[in-house]
Amino acid sequence: MTQLSSATLEQPGQRRLGVLSVAFLIIAASAPLTVVAGGATSAFSVTQVLGIPLGYVVLAAILAIFAIGYSAMSRFISNAGAFYAYIAQGLGRPVGVGGSIVALISYNAMQIGIYGMFGFQVSAFVAEKTGADIPWWVWVLVCIALIAVLGVNRVDFSAKVIAVLVVLEFLVVIVFDVVAFAQAPEGVSSAPLEPSSLFVPGIGAVLAFGIAAFMGFESAAIYSEESKDPKRTIPRATFLAVAVIGIFYAFSTWALALAIGPDRLVSPGGISPEEAGPPLFFTFVAEHLGTLWVDIMSLLFITSLFAALISFHNAVARYSFALARESILPAPLARVRDGVTPWVASIAQTVTAVVVIAAFAIGELGWDPANGPFAVLTLFTWLTNLGAFGLVLLMLLTSLAVIGYFRKDPRDVGVISRLVAPALALLGLGTVWVLILLNWDVLLGQTESTPTTFILPAVVLVPAIAATLWAVGLRRKNPGVYERIGTGTVAVVLPDGAAVPGERVL
Repeated sequence: MTQLSSATLEQPGQRRLGVLSVAFLIIAASAPLTVVAGGATSAFSVTQVLGIPLGYVVLAAILAIFAIGYSAMSRFISNAGAFYAYIAQGLGRPVGVGGSIVALISYNAMQIGIYGMFGFQVSAFVAEKTGADIPWWVWVLVCIALIAVLGVNRVDFSAKVIAVLVVLEFLVVIVFDVVAFAQAPEGVSSAPLEPSSLFVPGIGAVLAFGIAAFMGFESAAIYSEESKDPKRTIPRATFLAVAVIGIFYAFSTWALALAIGPDRLVSPGGISPEEAGPPLFFTFVAEHLGTLWVDIMSLLFITSLFAALISFHNAVARYSFALARESILPAPLARVRDGVTPWVASIAQTVTAVVVIAAFAIGELGWDPANGPFAVLTLFTWLTNLGAFGLVLLMLLTSLAVIGYFRKDPRDVGVISRLVAPALALLGLGTVWVLILLNWDVLLGQTESTPTTFILPAVVLVPAIAATLWAVGLRRKNPGVYERIGTGTVAVVLPDGAAVPGERVL
């Protein structure tokens, strides 16, 4: 026997996520400790630009402006497909399908890339403490198994795990900040926050590096169907996350610059290749707090990556669910467990991660051992930058979609929210996206362009264009499916739990 059921993940009475829960899921995806200890230190090392803390302020401002229009649209659209639904309803169904492919590839890339860094860090930590040389991919497979278990359970359970990990991340970085200001080798200086330190020839690389630190902030709308009051929860969680992340990154990277020494940062050869990246952070901790704190922060660095992995896994599963219930992806991906969790989509994401990790692990056998852990670090560098590239493009499309959505019917939304803010966000994000392309070699750690320089952007762009053209043809071949694109249709629930797309009920 079949029955009609709402196509949302949870019914209003079952929704459990509040503002703080969604905000923690967003912040976890940004991995604050990983950004400060890994991303910011690498950015300082590569760019030798002192104004990176101000760069985070600029990026946070751009994203806050984007969030104005994004939040206005979230009042009227509640869909686990998030940007897919926004783009479909604002720019047209074919562009929405193309945007959904950008989202799937980008979130997958971010998650699988972070798996690489997770495996490398755990393997190095265990080897240092026990002497056991366990391959990085073993730890990744263990991590994938843990996240697979979390992924097929209620998202509010994952949110609780993430909340604990994120709070611990913030606490240890705050300890670092306090010590850095107190023990700064060159004294406390406001130079890292001065415009003259940012607006220099290397600003493009700074912004291209920095935007990856915020990726995941846009994911609030993915949880709209599981939020207690999506019209209020999603905007509040988004603005809270942007404000917290932006302020935290700016303050902590200012402390990091003081810990390293502003003069040393901008001096040619001031940072040796052996010191570049995370060692800049952990060396200071060892000297001023001791090895116990290094161990604590190393463990939390690992759990920071773990929290980000949970968040991106949930994002991919919900996008897959949203697309499957509208027949864009195979219908089995719309199966839910106990009417709540998209468990088949979650398992599909787990299998995808295992396949990619296996490919890199096998491929590592063919690389020169003298190059070090090339496969795992390449996995991280290639895929996280690919993910950032795609997600910025997705936000660009969403800014356009906000303008398109309110063009014919402004509803009760003011001109700033429906036109001015998205137009400014379009300009700011467009600039960042172009800078990513112009600095692609720098982001990949290459001295000159290689085939990879052009292949990686194509991994996002070519499937997205193909999906858009497929959706154009769908209008004629299957108008019923075409009309449901981006709407979040009502589903027919079969006895085995499958959610089969049905007709839209208004």
